[in-house]
Amino acid sequence: MPQLRDIKKHPELDSKEEYEERLEKYHLRMLRLQQKMHQRQRRAVVAFEGWDAAGKGGAIRRLTENLDPRGFKVYPISAPRPDEQARHYLWRFWQKLPVPSEMAVFDRSWYGRVLVERIEKYASKSEWRRASEEINHFEKLLADDGCPVIKIFLHITKKEQLRRFEEREKNPYKNWKIGPDDWRNRKKWDEYEKAIDEMFERTDTGTAPWILIPANRKWFARTEVLKRVVETLESWW
Repeated sequence: MPQLRDIKKHPELDSKEEYEERLEKYHLRMLRLQQKMHQRQRRAVVAFEGWDAAGKGGAIRRLTENLDPRGFKVYPISAPRPDEQARHYLWRFWQKLPVPSEMAVFDRSWYGRVLVERIEKYASKSEWRRASEEINHFEKLLADDGCPVIKIFLHITKKEQLRRFEEREKNPYKNWKIGPDDWRNRKKWDEYEKAIDEMFERTDTGTAPWILIPANRKWFARTEVLKRVVETLESWW
């Protein structure tokens, strides 16, 4: 079972050449896996969680950039719509599960129930506490049906998050990525840290273990995500 305190160091790659070599190596293996997925009519789910500005979007782009776009879908998850709020919180994710030969990638996921909905009190204590068991059951149903659930958490330090927030505010091409909600969430860092560790404790299972990746260094984090997804899918197929 991972915990945030397990991350003592944030490794970095020696050069851009090493970064590009690692990308090429794992992109080729990922493409072969996608071809195998199509041939065997398999499917997969990859769920990304992490701190604001941890690099989820960049990691997802590197994961999928050389794949056949017909074979995957990326779902950026935000607040539920009114019609989704009227149903069980997992309902909207059931609608997005992949068909055979497809991979679904979630940029944030059903774990919002035990993170933002818990911290912001959108879910009652009894609701977010029982969510862990519901989520474990949901993921086991998928795995038992031959669909691996790969769960990635990108961890950055509080200091690195501040640096990235300030960079986004100054950069006109990245300014859209930062808003009042990000700064408000940052003030609740300690609350989120506790909720994240409890999430790991309650939902890290043999069926769908958590993969905790140190992400202060973007080149390392992106290639490590690729590596871990590739290795997990290869172990399934």
